[in-house]
Amino acid sequence: MSTDSTAYGGVSLTIDAGIATLTLRRPSKLNALTPEMLDDLGGHVATITASDARVVLVRGEGPKCFCAGADIGRFADLTAVQMLDWTARGHRVFDALAALRQPSVAVVHGLAFGGGLELALACDLRIVTNTTELGFPEVGLGTVPGWGGTERLTELVGRARAKDIVVARRTINGPTAEAWGLATTSVPAGDLESAVTDLVHRIVGGGPVAVALAKLIIDAAANGAPSRILETLAGSVTVATQDLQAGIDAFRSGTAPQFTGR
Repeated sequence: MSTDSTAYGGVSLTIDAGIATLTLRRPSKLNALTPEMLDDLGGHVATITASDARVVLVRGEGPKCFCAGADIGRFADLTAVQMLDWTARGHRVFDALAALRQPSVAVVHGLAFGGGLELALACDLRIVTNTTELGFPEVGLGTVPGWGGTERLTELVGRARAKDIVVARRTINGPTAEAWGLATTSVPAGDLESAVTDLVHRIVGGGPVAVALAKLIIDAAANGAPSRILETLAGSVTVATQDLQAGIDAFRSGTAPQFTGR
């Protein structure tokens, strides 16, 4: 078991036993995102890409908040040109997170607003608590979500509910987020870590190549690519892996497969 850990700029990354954990470490400011934190997140995502991690957890430090969004103090006085750069920077980082071959899980234990909710939406899955609060307050400040929130939110909850959250500034709780399809799972706060552990075990229990391919073709299908072509090609790739034979052998013997990612 090896551990790679770095912490700087309010963001940390640990990689341990195939689990990469990204943690926003600015609890005194409710983990509000600065340009430096975005850059650090981007660097960490690049590290994860080249690692042997099999699943990624995204967390926020502190008891109250996953992430309150962008640091208003850092963008309040930006010019229009500077705001363009700020918005593009967030898109680059969140798109890179979404494009990881490893499945990503946002562990939203508390508040997630604005850019914080957009960060969670850039993950593949979201586990929230029943007391979690989520929303997009931007129009109340005279601006709009800027890091992919409108697109990803609409994909998950539909146009009308997206407008309810963004235009009407509705704040929703964990159970509503699950019912609307925004959250994968909503659990009591005391059950959060066990729910995370269960989900991680289920993801890690799959063949790494198959998991990466499944994520890839689902995302491509959501963008209109035909499954009859994607699944044929992806299935052919898995035939060339040792993991498929390991999975078949384990199934026949009634044992747990030992996948190697080869």
